[in-house]
Amino acid sequence: MSKKEDDYVPEVSAHAATPRQVIVADDHSLLRAAIGSLVAEHSGLEVAAEAADGREALESCRRVKPELVLMDVSMPGMDGLEATRAIKRELPRTVVLVLSTHGDPDLVAEALEAGAAGYILKSATPQKIVGAIQEALNGESPLDQGLATGLNLRLIEEARKDVRSPLDPGGSPDGNRVALPLPASLTRREVEVLRLVAQGHTNTQIARSLLVSVSTIKKHVQRIISKLEVSTRTQAAVKASYLGLLNNRELNNREER
Repeated sequence: MSKKEDDYVPEVSAHAATPRQVIVADDHSLLRAAIGSLVAEHSGLEVAAEAADGREALESCRRVKPELVLMDVSMPGMDGLEATRAIKRELPRTVVLVLSTHGDPDLVAEALEAGAAGYILKSATPQKIVGAIQEALNGESPLDQGLATGLNLRLIEEARKDVRSPLDPGGSPDGNRVALPLPASLTRREVEVLRLVAQGHTNTQIARSLLVSVSTIKKHVQRIISKLEVSTRTQAAVKASYLGLLNNRELNNREER
């Protein structure tokens, strides 16, 4: 019997030559130890250091140069968002995955804008947390499904009321927001993939939904990023909201072509 999709955890090779280094940053020592134990239980992953605040996380990253940091948001001194910005400036290849108790869409958006690859809740199951780590290391942008929906609604609402957006630096002389031109080269399938990306689905989940291979979805995502002239899938989802590509009418228009 096949596993449920929610229980799916990407496999890690047990014969990996070198474990992938992870830093756990959280101001609660018991939680830090529990997360560290969870990570250490899986082959291919190794806790290289622990940090009790953002400053320690940054210093540990400078020393260890890990592949991933599991970052709490609310920490004394330098918080997780400030630490994420600093880490991404100094070590852009280090992946930051936020693990937080807070599910506010504004906080999720701020974390992603700071450079976090994904955002998951501490209330998630151990399987989902480990799965999110693997997804982030594989270039995915893991988001809790509920958080993804809330974030998408927030972006759409901002697109309706903002005079100008970070992705639309222009604006009309009378203060009204100027509509951005839609990239005509996006195909209907690419719009379908983009909508699923914006909802927080991983490449594996999208492939299952559309009944195609994961490599095909990766190619679609790469083309979407290129056509929208952004650098990450998260930025593609944000821009898609401002372009109006996430509503049914736009998808139907593409289908008619």
